[in-house]
Amino acid sequence: MAVREARERAGTTAHEGGCTCGDCPHGAREGHRRAVAAFLARRDELAAGRGLRAAVEHSAGASRQWVSDELTQSARTVAERAREAGEAWLIAVWRATLFAVGGGVVVLVLVQALTAVGTGWTPARTAGLIAGAVAGGLLTAAATLHRGRGGLLAPLIGDDNRLSTSRTVASAWLLLVVFAVLVLALELAGASRGAERGALVSGLGLARGAGLLTASAVVCAVAVAVRGIVGARVANRRAQKVRADRPRLADLLCDDDRRGSFTDVQYVCVSAAAVVFTAVRLARDPGRLPDLPWGPALLVALSAAAYLAGKFAEGTRPVVHSVVRAREAGDLDGPIRTGDDIEIRGAGFVPPGARTPDRLARTVVRIGSVQVHVPLVPVPGGFTNPSDTLLTVPVPVEVEPGPVEVQVVTAGGVGTNTVVVEVCE
Repeated sequence: MAVREARERAGTTAHEGGCTCGDCPHGAREGHRRAVAAFLARRDELAAGRGLRAAVEHSAGASRQWVSDELTQSARTVAERAREAGEAWLIAVWRATLFAVGGGVVVLVLVQALTAVGTGWTPARTAGLIAGAVAGGLLTAAATLHRGRGGLLAPLIGDDNRLSTSRTVASAWLLLVVFAVLVLALELAGASRGAERGALVSGLGLARGAGLLTASAVVCAVAVAVRGIVGARVANRRAQKVRADRPRLADLLCDDDRRGSFTDVQYVCVSAAAVVFTAVRLARDPGRLPDLPWGPALLVALSAAAYLAGKFAEGTRPVVHSVVRAREAGDLDGPIRTGDDIEIRGAGFVPPGARTPDRLARTVVRIGSVQVHVPLVPVPGGFTNPSDTLLTVPVPVEVEPGPVEVQVVTAGGVGTNTVVVEVCE
């Protein structure tokens, strides 16, 4: 098989230019790429009717099952390589987070130097540079401690191995608040006159920072609430969550199926605009907490409420609407018998994020006491079975004639309602 050949080649090219082992990031990525290419070639070959064994090619049912088993085995190899590539990516990306922190400090130095031309250097600029260095040092230490989990991305990654929109937004606000307080604390430490110290202390008052504190409190509360909401919905089987191979930046703006999410996009955009506005206010008046007017603060609160409402409405439980006998052109109508194919019609059979072949192969149909794995039916470019609204499975000979219950168990581990069908002799 093509995937096995790729793995055998991997053993002979370890740590060379075409390394495909899992011991280095480049090798893991290359191994995953080759495994995916081999799988796609094999899928399209079988979809075209080529590569079938002579022992099964004369039986439609046997050939379909053999094709499904072959693709399932290959898909598991691809999933294993994807997991290795994801782990290697997390290990490699923590260094990128260090460069990002260093680049942020350098940008701060350049901005301070350029804006000082003509206006002169002030104690506030010195406090800003020291605060940037302190914050950068803390972030670097945190990234180093979590280097196996993506460095600074570690606290932003949810339980499903995706970047969390709510955590990212809350982290941006908290980072801005911490930086602002550090700047004021350093200015206060360097102030020598009582009037100057009094003005700095008054700049930390609630009347000055009420809008900023309100926005920060709202986004942090949303981050905590979203985790509880999603966890409760998954535990109650009202939503399905499938773990991702690795985090992606697109997770901030998309749902689990990588489709653009309106609630996520508006939350990120509104919060980003408000954070930039607040940072500009801090740069213009570094002697006090940045004054976020109530208009932008309430806009952030409304955006957070819309995002939270979207999490309540997100996800539905899979449901079976009906079960009928599958009929091809030329077949006679009749009852369901053992050996026949049945069509299970409904919704939610493929959870968001579970459209990869290895996860599609986990879909199971319970027919009475018999569990039937839904066969993978390939076509050029994808699969026709299973789909989100229709599953086709054979009725095994082990099913006893009479009324039997049919239930679907998705790749997310959630079972549907049961539908009773009559199996005739």
